[in-house]
Amino acid sequence: MKILVTGSAGFIGFHLTVALLKEGHEVIGIDNINDYYDVVLKYRRLNECGIRNKDIVWFKETRSRKYSRYIFIRMGLEDKSELMDVCERHRPDAFINLAAQAGVRHSITHPESYAQANLVGFLNVLESCRYIKAKHLIYASSSSVYGLNAEVPFSVRHSTNHPASLYAATKKANELMAHAYSHLYHLPTTGLRFFTVYGPWGRPDMASFLFADAIYSGKPIQVFNNGKLKRDFTYVDDITTAIIKIIQTPAQSNKKWDAKKPDPSCSIAPYRLYNIGNNHPVALLKFVKELENIIGKKAILEMRDMQAGDVMTTWANVDDLAENFDYSPGTDLRVGLANFVAWYKDYYSSKYISKSAMHGV
Repeated sequence: MKILVTGSAGFIGFHLTVALLKEGHEVIGIDNINDYYDVVLKYRRLNECGIRNKDIVWFKETRSRKYSRYIFIRMGLEDKSELMDVCERHRPDAFINLAAQAGVRHSITHPESYAQANLVGFLNVLESCRYIKAKHLIYASSSSVYGLNAEVPFSVRHSTNHPASLYAATKKANELMAHAYSHLYHLPTTGLRFFTVYGPWGRPDMASFLFADAIYSGKPIQVFNNGKLKRDFTYVDDITTAIIKIIQTPAQSNKKWDAKKPDPSCSIAPYRLYNIGNNHPVALLKFVKELENIIGKKAILEMRDMQAGDVMTTWANVDDLAENFDYSPGTDLRVGLANFVAWYKDYYSSKYISKSAMHGV
């Protein structure tokens, strides 16, 4: 298949791109390489895919020197004309939108960037898919949409009308926008609510990265709500495996959908929502303990109050994904964290990164 992946220099986008290429698919990658976090890490991911920094030019196609079926284009989704031109030129069989302004806490201090990237950008994605009559749009939503909902495990049939952050609100808006386009234009859309993804090449603002960095450097880890938080940590390979299963099965109309008792996970339109998680919440302090054991060094804990925008627990009900796609998260937390720490140590000791960043390791 020919697959367009936005956010292809991002954490999940990078892993998905590599997995698709290894399966023999053709990938058109798009990313604006913004500076929300270290751009060196983004360029390193691209380098791993055979895209050299010096070859990248805004709005120009860069062909991989490693994968003959990979083309990368630096651009933002806010540029509608450029995005539609790429879609018209390549006519992808599937469009996977992983590009977004991420971060719950960042959305509190930088709200405008979320409106542009997550609302305007996603509208342009929908318009581009409508224009080329895309066979399937898959897009990243988030477990954050469950907001103040306290009923666990979170089900795609639960209410998501009380977001706790602007980031969550934009992801909820994406789901509503996708449904409108599915209904109006019969565009098959599948929304994926990701649950606390971790693994090699992860973002520096993620828990595994922040905690490992603090342990190695001997700095305190800020533990919010005095450690009384649980997260459904999901290894990145389990995420990409699920996406690849879903790609070739576009969302379909549910003929049994009842408008008087509407199921929010599906519709009479070709629209579906799925959770992708580990289906096993882990206490934050246990997560830190596992990292301590793998690294071989104790963490310094600094207990803090609950942060604005945070939620107490995330826990994914993945029954629908298991039933429809035979999905089963298979990566144990110890294995996943060991893989992450091995990558972290290698990354910060590589020739691309100053050894002083290794904090003496």
